[in-house]
Amino acid sequence: MEEQKKLTTQEKSLRINLSKAIYGSFAEIGAGQEVAANFFKVGGASGTIAKTMSAYDMKFSDAIYGAGDRYVCEDRLMRMLNHEYQLLPERLPHRIENTRFFSFADTVEVLNYERTNQGHGWMGLRFQMKPQSDYNDCVIHVKMHDNDPLQQQTSLGILGVNLIYACMFLHDPEQIILSLLDGLTTRRIEVDMFRLTGPDFTYVDNRLMALKLVKNGLTKAAMFGPDGEVMQPSEYLYKKNVLVLRGRFRPVTHVNVDMLLTSRRHFRNEADVERSRTIALTELTLNDLSPDGNIDEKDFLYRADIICSLGQNVLVSNYFEYYRLVDYLSKITKGKKTGIVMGIYALQKVFDEKTYENIRGGILECFASLFGTNVKLYIYPALRKDGTLFTLKDFEKELPNNLKSLFRYLMDNNKLEDIHDANVQNLNIISDNVLAMIKKGEDGWEKFVPHKVEEAIKQQGLFDYPKSKVADDNREAVNLT
Repeated sequence: MEEQKKLTTQEKSLRINLSKAIYGSFAEIGAGQEVAANFFKVGGASGTIAKTMSAYDMKFSDAIYGAGDRYVCEDRLMRMLNHEYQLLPERLPHRIENTRFFSFADTVEVLNYERTNQGHGWMGLRFQMKPQSDYNDCVIHVKMHDNDPLQQQTSLGILGVNLIYACMFLHDPEQIILSLLDGLTTRRIEVDMFRLTGPDFTYVDNRLMALKLVKNGLTKAAMFGPDGEVMQPSEYLYKKNVLVLRGRFRPVTHVNVDMLLTSRRHFRNEADVERSRTIALTELTLNDLSPDGNIDEKDFLYRADIICSLGQNVLVSNYFEYYRLVDYLSKITKGKKTGIVMGIYALQKVFDEKTYENIRGGILECFASLFGTNVKLYIYPALRKDGTLFTLKDFEKELPNNLKSLFRYLMDNNKLEDIHDANVQNLNIISDNVLAMIKKGEDGWEKFVPHKVEEAIKQQGLFDYPKSKVADDNREAVNLT
């Protein structure tokens, strides 16, 4: 019951200090000894702290942890954890039998004197769940939003205590995430990457943890790669040309694949796009994951498995409106070209003024972000009910008179482009119909999806594909081999 109560930073620090089994070290670079200071202040720190240090000078840091090009990065954090943790059993052999060792480290950049930078940093804990066991790692990336460096340091101190306490006393990964901002708010600090690994957490799928960061409001966007490894968006997308395809991907069909492939050809042919620095993202929004307000985590992992099997990066976001997504990306890409792929019916929603009723500047304010510097929309055609093709050539006719000039302005300034080489033979594929066929175990859905998607659905029984069918398909595969 005690874990259900939200303890203060002081109470958490004291409980750790009074636990005779927990003992370890602190290495903090960039904002003082803010985390360790909390344990000293409450008393009893000698029962917890074996060592604290700060190698602020680059030469000293390199001498201890090895040379590196950057100091506020995940690689530096992991070097710090590796070095500090191995010293504990080496120098404290008499404690091995009864001690849960830990090493805490952070490397951060707080606001500079001119306040021209974004405060951010990496924080991690290497820890044992019981004495003489193998270690686990919990690594997070944080963005700091306080407008004063001293306040940022205070926030870091609170967050560090929360991380240590959660890993030592809370065994449920989601509870660990939920407790990180105890005593804080997302207006002060944001956690946009979380990874929990080790022998005691082999069951944890960190892609699901990325979703939980967004779902629980710790960040607006989180990211993982085709190998399932979580990434830190602002580091991976920094100064890159980013192309984004938003969708439900339930399941991925030939239409989704064609949208991505054709738009990527258009995007790479832009004069201001560096092909070698181009990243394609498939985006899942909370709205697409939970149209009824509830997120089916199993269904999310089904979609993640399929998208990853196609070699795609996945962005999970809470940016329902496209202009908010573009605003988020533009701060990371630093002026590099951003491309958004959407179907033409989605563009109709973008031009619907009702979408912007609660925005003071209405559609013009939001379009300033959506169609800002170096942003372009690639529009995929659709089939009308009468079988004719619906493209940008016909779009203006569908608009109210007061928006036609705005549309022409965007066309004249190369902000919108038809995907003219789309495979129109696939436009009759409706993902909802394909999903219904899969769930019912009907034959014929396979022709609507890529082969890798078909394999994943059949072998893993995704999207409620009938278990009897899974068994039959697996037996057939064995016989073929």
